[in-house]
Amino acid sequence: MCIMCGLDNEYGVRAPFYNMEDGSVVTVFKYRCQHQSYPERVHGGLITCMLDEMGLRALWAKELSEESFGVTMSLESKFRKPVPYDKIIVGKGIIVKETPRFFVADVRLMDEDGTVLANGTTNYVRLSPAQIAENVSVHEEMCYLIDDGVKNIDVK
Repeated sequence: MCIMCGLDNEYGVRAPFYNMEDGSVVTVFKYRCQHQSYPERVHGGLITCMLDEMGLRALWAKELSEESFGVTMSLESKFRKPVPYDKIIVGKGIIVKETPRFFVADVRLMDEDGTVLANGTTNYVRLSPAQIAENVSVHEEMCYLIDDGVKNIDVK
């Protein structure tokens, strides 16, 4: 049911994510008109939400595992150009700093031509699911990897 990746969330973005050979994560998706703020523009909160989503997924791509979890401590986002809906958007995230307790990701959203529309730096503290919320366990709803063999997407 995640607003970004939940394939069954009728209101969500339903973005697929791919672990790249260089340790980054990439997504290729479209926001829909339901995600707008002003006409022809995606709401800034949903843009920031995707930047946040890519940070944790960048850690999973680097580790090639979905065993690590964390929560966002801070996120600095910069809106460079309007993000349109109903157009292809490419997102990329990569871990730029990591300690046993924290990790930092560089994340960005681009149009099909590679023009950066929004970017940011996300800072996370590592926590187990039990530390994040009571009675949480990793179950099939939290299994995100669907191995389709995609290992490289040309990101301009």
